[in-house]
Amino acid sequence: MSALEDLKQHLKQGEVYRRADLEAWSSAVDRHLRQLVEDGSLVKLSGGLYLCPKKTSFGVVPADDETLVRAFLKDNRFMLTSPNLYNSLGLGTTQLYNETVVYNHKRHGVFKLGGRKFRFAMKPYFPSKPTEEFLLVDVVNNLAQLAEDSELVLKQVSKKAAQMNNEKVANAALEYGGVKAKKFFAKLLPDATLNYA
Repeated sequence: MSALEDLKQHLKQGEVYRRADLEAWSSAVDRHLRQLVEDGSLVKLSGGLYLCPKKTSFGVVPADDETLVRAFLKDNRFMLTSPNLYNSLGLGTTQLYNETVVYNHKRHGVFKLGGRKFRFAMKPYFPSKPTEEFLLVDVVNNLAQLAEDSELVLKQVSKKAAQMNNEKVANAALEYGGVKAKKFFAKLLPDATLNYA
């Protein structure tokens, strides 16, 4: 078996690889990467990222967002979200945004991965999945970036918070809120037993 065929044996369909991941199985990684891209065994997604395509009768299945982001960051600690999730809170926000936001600890900026744009935002804290309380705080954090009327959104946030568990909302504000969000929720929930120092 050739070195290239041996390398192919390690590739799994649907997985995303970094150049460094393949060095363990190849002594000529750059040449092998070129050959694998040429023969369709790998698809180049962006600088140093490659997809081992999963082929179906409909064509090649793109890598899912989590797989792409995990390989790009070399880290499992991230959360995928989108301003579109705010619409689920019933705040009257109806705009649709063509953006996937990645809260993480390593990268900041907009990156194109596999033909799709991701906005990476470094945050010290975020949940593993976007909860309703987190989204309520996040909408206040990102108010300036939204196309909706800010005053109207804040009124709706106040109404929504009144229907939710005050302690959970206050905890989310304390843990995930920026300065403005913390002040806003401190005024909104003065009885919550939290110190917004």
